[in-house]
Amino acid sequence: MIRNDIAITPELVRQHGLTEEEYARFKGLIGREPTITELGIVSAMWNEHCSYKSSRIHLRTLPTSAPWVIQGPGENAGVIDIGDGLACVFKMESHNHPSFIEPYQGAATGVGGILRDVFTMGARPIAALNALRFGSPDHPRTRHLVAGVVAGIGGYGNSFGVPTVGGSVGFHRRYDGNILVNAMAVGLARADAIFYAAATGVGNPIVYLGSKTGRDGIHGATMASAAFDESSEEKRPTVQVGDPFAEKLLLEACLELMASGAVIAIQDMGAAGLTCSAVEMGAKGNLGVELNLDAVPTREPGMTAYEMMLSESQERMLMVLKPGMEEQAKAIFVKWGLDFAIIGHTTDTLRFVIKHGGETVADLPIKELGDEAPVYDRPHRSNLYHPVLGPEEVPAPVTNVDALRRLVGSPDLASKRWVWEQYDHFILGNTVQKPGGDAAVVRVEDGPKGLALTTDVTPRYCEADPVEGGRQAVAEAYRNISAVGGRPLAVTDNLNFGNPERPEVMGQFVGCIHGIGEACRALDFPVVSGNVSLYNETNGVGILPTPTIGGVGVVDDVRKTATIAFKREGDALVLIGRTEGWLGQSLYLAEICGREEGAPPPVDLAAERRNGEFVRGLIASGLVDTVHDLSDGGLAVALAEMAMAGGIGAALPECPLPVPCHAYLFGEDQGRYLLAVDPETLPDLLYSASAQGIDAAVIGVTGADSLTLPGDETISVEELRGVHEAWLPNYMAGPAA
Repeated sequence: MIRNDIAITPELVRQHGLTEEEYARFKGLIGREPTITELGIVSAMWNEHCSYKSSRIHLRTLPTSAPWVIQGPGENAGVIDIGDGLACVFKMESHNHPSFIEPYQGAATGVGGILRDVFTMGARPIAALNALRFGSPDHPRTRHLVAGVVAGIGGYGNSFGVPTVGGSVGFHRRYDGNILVNAMAVGLARADAIFYAAATGVGNPIVYLGSKTGRDGIHGATMASAAFDESSEEKRPTVQVGDPFAEKLLLEACLELMASGAVIAIQDMGAAGLTCSAVEMGAKGNLGVELNLDAVPTREPGMTAYEMMLSESQERMLMVLKPGMEEQAKAIFVKWGLDFAIIGHTTDTLRFVIKHGGETVADLPIKELGDEAPVYDRPHRSNLYHPVLGPEEVPAPVTNVDALRRLVGSPDLASKRWVWEQYDHFILGNTVQKPGGDAAVVRVEDGPKGLALTTDVTPRYCEADPVEGGRQAVAEAYRNISAVGGRPLAVTDNLNFGNPERPEVMGQFVGCIHGIGEACRALDFPVVSGNVSLYNETNGVGILPTPTIGGVGVVDDVRKTATIAFKREGDALVLIGRTEGWLGQSLYLAEICGREEGAPPPVDLAAERRNGEFVRGLIASGLVDTVHDLSDGGLAVALAEMAMAGGIGAALPECPLPVPCHAYLFGEDQGRYLLAVDPETLPDLLYSASAQGIDAAVIGVTGADSLTLPGDETISVEELRGVHEAWLPNYMAGPAA
């Protein structure tokens, strides 16, 4: 007999985020009225965050396989083979809504959750990255949110003991009511020792591991599947509280237990907590699960079954163990000072049975909780057409030197040193390239192999043309990795969009997915993991479409990598890739001209691949050690960043294009790299480029302590550095909101 002492009303159903049709579908599956615990379970399993009901049919179109892919989407994290018996395990996830409500804990637990996704697979985390988007600097809450999010990321990652090696930070008024906090984690494991979530064997013990269960985070997944309004602050209780020191203990205990051979299956308790982890383990293994909640360790008295099943308390794991190894496993967790409890067992019934206080409070078909979740092909339409904006249609309002000064000190392009200096990026001792360049480089064990890591996206491109923006996000990650000498292997994505029930927003999502898929196929850069975050809007105003791409590549020898810093005077500046002076949707257009219009630059994926392979070959052969990819701000900004990083100036004698000089300097044409090349090797490089059909042009030379632009416009490197470094510290030192 199932106990049901709370009446399920239409209002209660609505509060759980289910539509009338979805609730009717659920009742049809179970053939009766659900209990309150069952309603909570289905609300967690069928919300957007867990079921991907609006995105699943489109995600299936992404390329997810390659000879080096060990595990694609569908597990806690993606896994790729990096050779020598090792695997790289990585994933990115969002913690957007919690971070807006409670920035420190929201960001901190975002880091904690993604680290668990990685070590759940049997990998030791070796690096963390992030991608952050905040509202306008003028918005009264932005400074508070920046401070809290950065402190939360640093507080958790530094205490846990993983280096935060890269990321991105951007500002735009469309994030005023809904910031983005995307966290990425990367780990290493033996390729033949990956752990999965699917349970096997009937009657095997299910054990609860880690910290105790509290009332924090209840309905966190449901909250992440809803838009914001004026009552968002009331959702503060749905934000979890993290403990990085407990997570470090959990990591060590889990890895020790995995090494013992006792683990059959393992699942992190993330979104929807015990509910989602137990259902996924059973359903993936075609088994039933029976849990006795009386055995769950709790830190608060009188917790109900509903609360225990939906709690998102942090630093918890669920495992299926081999029979007879329970005491050995318990000893390991007791040694590390963590809770260990046998709370259930696997069955052959394909039912999800929950008992509490001697009564059955839930009895559901386990496969249907996932397999029968609603799948929507929501109406979608393309955005309005944005015409191509010719260079001659963008007159220069200021001199090129003034434009460069303003751009390097603008919110998006100003130095983010204030951010990344709060992160420990050298802990573990394997960071080869720290934040501030095109991609981070982390040594694999004792080397010489390394990993090149990056996160990137250009939301304004995605808004103007979702397909082109999706292509560009992948291509940019590909260029970032290639620019340091890495061989791009795979991506994880974090697809951040507004309300999918709006056809124009769903059109953005579908378009970006199409572009991402095209680019990943053309560049042999498959998607192996990811996350979808929808309903990022407040009072009907959605964010810019922001499909963040996290890229991973392999560096064969970390002693042969390139950096962005100029290293010698007298080096020739070589521009790889075709330049036309594309100013549509450029940062120059937005920051200097105050216009956000036009079509974004087109992405030639064949040229992207050719150019990337060419640059990687130069770095691997030792012919080039200074490379920067061109993106926001175009050639002039890349030149300035290279000069500021190396403390050496450069001169560009002329504008070689039949377009206005500011279009040549600040246009954001894609597929381009700027190289500093020893004059003695220059002829060989140019000959090789010509033989391979690569656009390569000598455009200037390094030297002195100033940048000289065409027309003899000059600015000192020191002045540029002062402007570049000043904006963010000065902004954060401003008055509190």
